[in-house]
Amino acid sequence: MSNHILPKKTYYMIGAALMMLLAVTVGVALLHLGPFNVLVALGVAVTKAVLVVLYFMHVKYNSRLTWVFASGGVLWLLIMLILTMGDFLARY
Repeated sequence: MSNHILPKKTYYMIGAALMMLLAVTVGVALLHLGPFNVLVALGVAVTKAVLVVLYFMHVKYNSRLTWVFASGGVLWLLIMLILTMGDFLARY
């Protein structure tokens, strides 16, 4: 376990960034960007997820083994999404 302690200012800045990204998500939902709505929304969602994992779950300052397991989780998520989209597109 990491003994790295972050100052409160960092948590407040990350929280503010998450709130700004939330506002961007709402703004994009109200705009008509055609097929790019989904891409922009997913990009913002991935950015928010990365901030939460790195700072609030303290993965950024932990050992490489933690990075391996976090990356493994992301890999399995991608596999599940690819398989689901393959099935969805085959039925579409």
